[in-house]
Amino acid sequence: MNLTVDRISKQYKNKIAVDRVTFHLTEGVTGLLGANGAGKTTLMRMMSGILTPTSGSITADGIPVQTEEYRALLGYLPQDFGYYPEFNAREFVEYIAALKGIEKKKAKQKTEELLEIVGLSDVANKKIKNFSGGMKQRVGIAQALVNDPKILILDEPTAGLDPKERVRFRNLIADIGNDTIVLFSTHIVSDIEHIAGNVLMIRDGQLIHNGKWDSQQGNLEQFYMEEFD
Repeated sequence: MNLTVDRISKQYKNKIAVDRVTFHLTEGVTGLLGANGAGKTTLMRMMSGILTPTSGSITADGIPVQTEEYRALLGYLPQDFGYYPEFNAREFVEYIAALKGIEKKKAKQKTEELLEIVGLSDVANKKIKNFSGGMKQRVGIAQALVNDPKILILDEPTAGLDPKERVRFRNLIADIGNDTIVLFSTHIVSDIEHIAGNVLMIRDGQLIHNGKWDSQQGNLEQFYMEEFD
């Protein structure tokens, strides 16, 4: 699977949120770093088909982002994902599976598998509105994975997770990245250092780094702090 972002831009009136960004991703984990307002979320929303680019193109093996075929390949966790508060965790993940056209029996099986992976099996029948922030985030992670996506886009996925949950989630992302394109944004540089084979950095809507990061380039967190302070 090849995901190509080609000269993608997004302009709102007089503000350019993303400015002619180009990169190419294959299977593996890519971390996306940038300060608040740098354009990360806008970029990821365009890659998820939610926002229409002002110019440029996004394709997966030649399939345009605007198509149903592309969406079938996609799993997406936004920074603030919407949920129905009266649903319990099991109902919500099964509901998302139904929206994605997954057959009912398979959806139930996949839901149970994912709730186990994210550590919510024992509270699967509790309403989401009563969950902590971290637990809600784990529901979001489960729904993003329900269709076995080939492209997984995660916007601040470890927000609200305690240190133990973060480590478990990092391990999960690393495993998924063996045969999936994973792009995740975070402010936690150590998460990227642990699992990302590739690093993208965006500042003022422009890509300032694209590639691997190794010790010869210096300390990633120090570089990040200097660039985005």
